[in-house]
Amino acid sequence: MQKKLVTLAVAGALAAPAAALAQVEVYGTIHMSLNYMKYGESSTGIASVSKLDVASHASNIGVRARESLGGGLSAWAQVETNASMERSNNIAHTSNFASRNSAVGLQGGFGNVFVGQWTTPWADLDALWGIGTVATYGPITSIIGRRETTGAAPNPNCANNFSGNGGGGLPAGVAAAQPTCDSVEGAGGPGHPFWRRISNSVFYQSPVFGGAQVKLAYQTNQDKSVTTATTTAADPQMWSASVSWAGMGGRARVGAAYDAHKEFSAVGQTDKGWRVTGGFNFGFVDVGLAYEQMEYKPVVLGVVAETEATQWGIQLAIPIGQGAIRAAYSVAEDLDIIGTEVDGTGAKQYNIGYDYRFSKRTTLGVGFAQIKNENLAVFTWSGLSSSNGGQSVTPPPGSDVSIFFTSLIHRF
Repeated sequence: MQKKLVTLAVAGALAAPAAALAQVEVYGTIHMSLNYMKYGESSTGIASVSKLDVASHASNIGVRARESLGGGLSAWAQVETNASMERSNNIAHTSNFASRNSAVGLQGGFGNVFVGQWTTPWADLDALWGIGTVATYGPITSIIGRRETTGAAPNPNCANNFSGNGGGGLPAGVAAAQPTCDSVEGAGGPGHPFWRRISNSVFYQSPVFGGAQVKLAYQTNQDKSVTTATTTAADPQMWSASVSWAGMGGRARVGAAYDAHKEFSAVGQTDKGWRVTGGFNFGFVDVGLAYEQMEYKPVVLGVVAETEATQWGIQLAIPIGQGAIRAAYSVAEDLDIIGTEVDGTGAKQYNIGYDYRFSKRTTLGVGFAQIKNENLAVFTWSGLSSSNGGQSVTPPPGSDVSIFFTSLIHRF
């Protein structure tokens, strides 16, 4: 990818003789699609609807800076934000500055240590298998990972948090006095995603040894609290770790990750998950595979309603000319709650398309994708148009989502 690189002389004529050079890079990706989409009739009787939509797919702009400190040590920083390229219901999308991967760190022979907001080691493993998607209409963050949430850990002392309803251990009458928090702090409950970008966090990435690398992340317990008249004692925080290996010139790759989310679903409980991803490029076809399992532990009426979610998927890329045919199939199995499978909570996702690379910077794609939701499921892709009711992007239960699309990506 070509990028605009500006080299700034930090030390001027009056500085020390050994001038330090800071490299500043401005970069970005503009990714848009024109979609013909259909939300099918829901299991509750809401009618189907077909519509056209222009969607933006994680379009972004960022700035990176790096400075050599000598002895193999470098300091670096990155600030990346969403680029609002569309309006929804005539309201401009909001993009807080530094809303994407943004951090500052030190890198050397020991590896890379940084603090800020970044995708987790769990999420980074998607690069090992995510080769079968045109645009973003594939399994990642729709079926696999069960969608993305950006920001801090859920706060148990928010009235709009699932675990803030008294079931998480709050004193009697406290829930009614709790504040309603913003969508980030208030997010939680069964189904909170493991595919995350976490803030308020510390990260470590080891050097690559023989194709292997270890990544670690810890989200701090900034929302730790004590019991008061309107709050309960809580200590929400999370950990994420992965190990990956790539060999044979990158043709073979495999990785595994483990996450632990303390007090995200309920006070005193820790949600956990593990996953394995990988793939192999045979030359005539590149194959990617993923399998993951999450365990959520909400407390309902004083009982731990242990909920197990299992997802898996396969992706294919077949090179043709300056592009490739890309396809994927993925499954979210029915949830298992306290050892009982709950029918109607699963979904399947299919997609196929072709993308053509005019250059390293510009890619044109066309394709079709569909999510078939069972009676109680509400899976969809992020960034889509409003659903059957013309408002929420989350479809009503049991509504299938189909889409024909043409996409254009330009990187700079």
